[in-house]
Order: sequence, then C-alpha cells, then structure tokens
Amino acid sequence: MKRRDGQDRSITAGWRPATRAIRGGTARSEWGETSEAMFLTSGYSYDRAGDAAARFAGEQAGMTYSRLQNPTVEMLEERIALLEGAEACRTTATGMAAMTAVLLCQLSQGDHLVAGRAAFGSCRWLTDTLLPRFGIATTIVDARDPQQFVDACRPETKAFFFETPANPTMDVVDLRAVCGIARERGIVSIVDNAFATPALQRPLELGADVTAYSATKMMDGQGRVLAGAVCGTRDFIDNTLLPFTRNTGPTLSPFNAWVVLKGLETLDLRIRRQSESAATVGRFLEGRVPRILHPGLPSHPQHALAMSQMDATGPIFAFEVADRAQAHGLLDALRLIDISNNIGDSRSLMTHPASTTHASVAPDKREEMGVREGMLRLNVGLEDPADLLDDLDQALAGVGL
Repeated sequence: MKRRDGQDRSITAGWRPATRAIRGGTARSEWGETSEAMFLTSGYSYDRAGDAAARFAGEQAGMTYSRLQNPTVEMLEERIALLEGAEACRTTATGMAAMTAVLLCQLSQGDHLVAGRAAFGSCRWLTDTLLPRFGIATTIVDARDPQQFVDACRPETKAFFFETPANPTMDVVDLRAVCGIARERGIVSIVDNAFATPALQRPLELGADVTAYSATKMMDGQGRVLAGAVCGTRDFIDNTLLPFTRNTGPTLSPFNAWVVLKGLETLDLRIRRQSESAATVGRFLEGRVPRILHPGLPSHPQHALAMSQMDATGPIFAFEVADRAQAHGLLDALRLIDISNNIGDSRSLMTHPASTTHASVAPDKREEMGVREGMLRLNVGLEDPADLLDDLDQALAGVGL
C-alpha cells in the first residue's frame, strides 16, 4: 500500500472534520484507486522465513494475520481516530464487542466500576450480570448528577462508564464535570458516544479518556453492517485494549470496514440533516403526547447542557404515551415509519424499548432507568419531514392522541 498525505498527522491536523471523514487514513495500492480498496484476505505471505519471525517479534512493519491487521480495517481505524481527535482507534465486529472489550481489557477481580443507570439494555447486562461473575463490582448511579460519581468512588474504583445522550431516556451527562472527577482520582472515563458520533460531540476534547461506539449506527448510517470502535491514547489502544482483542478475536471484517468507510463520507451531511428533521418532528409531538425527551428542545431539563457540549442533538429521541397498549397501538398504526429496534439509519424507525431493546432488563431496573411502559424511541431518517408528520399525525389520532 502506498501511503498518501492522509496518513501524515502533521497534515491531517489542519483538515476540518468533513475533509477528514472523506480522506482521512486513505492508503492506495500501486493501482492508484480513488475509492478505498477492499482487502478480503485472512493471511499474508512473507518473502523469507526471517521476515515472518521479525514481524511477529515486532521488529519489522507489515501484516501478519487479519485478526490483528488488515489494510482496509486500518484505514477505517485511522479515519475514526482523526474524526475523534484521538491518538488511536481499534475497531470490533459489533458495538457490543467494543463495549465488552473496553471493560474487560482493563478490569480484574476486585476492581470496581461506576456506571450510568440509563444505558442500552445489553450494556446494563454487562454491568449488572457479566462483570459480577468475574468479581468486578458495579455501582449504578444517575449519571445526570456528577456528585453521585463522587459518592460512589472507592479506593478500588478503576473506571466510569456512561452514555450521553443515553439510550433511550436521552439523559445528558456533564462530560467536563464527570470526566474531571475521574481524572482527579486516576480513574478511566469511558463514554459511549454512539448517539452523537464525533460529528456532533467529541468527549475526548471535554476530558474523557476513552470513547466507544456502535459504528453500526450513524457511522454506517444506512442499516447495512455491524461494527464497533474504541478510541483513546496510543498507549491505551496498543497496550491495554489490543492484547485483549488480538487474543479474544472480536475482529471487524474488511467488507464491513469498507462499508463504514463509505458511510463516514456522508456522516456530516446525514447527521445534521437528520438532527434538523428530528427537531421539527419533536416540536410537532411536543403538543400531542404526554411527555417528550428531546435534548434539542428547550423543554428538556438538560437542554442548555446538551447545547454546550454538542454541535446538534442528533436524530434520536424518545416520547411517552399512556402505557404499553397505547404504545403498541401507535406502532401498529404507522404507515411510513418502520417498527425496528435499530437506530442511526437513513430510514425513520420507531421501537418500544420496554419490549425490545430493554426486554431483558428486569421491570424494576427498567423503572429505575426511566424506561417506562409507555416510552417509544424514534430515529428520524432522511425522508421529507412533512411525510413523517403526516404519518405520526394519523397514527396518533388512531390511538386517541
């Protein structure tokens, strides 16, 4: 592979985010292709046995096995790192592989984690079920209140883990405050930034140590492939995360990496258009439903905080109706918006978290998280907002709202 200017950090440092999303990390073969090449290979050959030995010893640059390195995957990792403002990035097969790896690579028996209460259902399974099996204690806090992180700290606390905005309650965490608390105590702060992506929010600039992503969501953005990513310092990625991922193997395929590379080219355009449309839809729903949770609207209790640390508030928000029956009735009445538990898609999608994404969470814990039976989560896509309003209008009327 012939490395171009996009691999030189002294040059890319001057590029703006939209340029980095298209050209960052680009490497070209001798053929001079303009679109990134897809290297569908599991292994690599060596000219001499000594070359293989030198590569495995870390004495010679080059690929050894696609569980560890792949040219297409490396281009994606460099591009995400550039967008994030991180020294390094490591991708994974899925978003949950990223979340699992970023916790297990640094936590051991006897360690303690402080985690935000509002989180994706599988993330709560990690903190509430998986980690305790390995002797890792977790304290769940309301991440909207920085003081709760302070109060939860113990001498053995090793990490803070939280989402902002959170899935699906749209809780917003004060990144500067919480990450500052962690840094003062030598605790690693891990931020799940999947709802915003670095196009709208860059936690590392606000004091976070590590960011983790489901790149399945806005980074791909068109509902095609699964992918995950973790960003941080070169030392953390190479010496803490990489030993875990290279030996456990949650590897991103070159094909999926190539698809996400194509998705990143339009990320800035998509997420800003979808943010605008989501604000339009949110304002429409605000007068029709009992409660709306949209950080971009002044009615959200943390609206000012969201606007201070985000460029826009993204395409996803939640609202509440009376109960599960009314929520399911509204979903069944939709004609344009799809019933789907995915988010970040270019298509508008709606789901009932209590019976889908958070169905595995016990009812009392769902209540603690704020995931109520009448809650619906909406991903606003790239359709004409007027058509979305028409669909919501008729569906709401169908359930008496």
